Amino acid sequence: MEIGMLDEIRQNGKVVLSGEDGFSIPMFFNNLCGKNFSGENYRDYIRYIAFGEMGFKPGEITLYRNGVQVRTGKINIEK
Repeated sequence: MEIGMLDEIRQNGKVVLSGEDGFSIPMFFNNLCGKNFSGENYRDYIRYIAFGEMGFKPGEITLYRNGVQVRTGKINIEK
């Protein structure tokens, strides 16, 4: 782990999730984009966790590491 590493997931210019462990936030990013699961599991995760608990909305999200954009993705409830 790098010292001072900060990962963030932003939506519409606002930080929705952040962390400093180097792996949790990229994992959440992959979950939100449907890379780690799909179908009913993905829909339930998006509806109940991403929208219900984390505060995300449908649309584009961006992953940043130490203030530098690393990846973009999309939360798509239609998957």
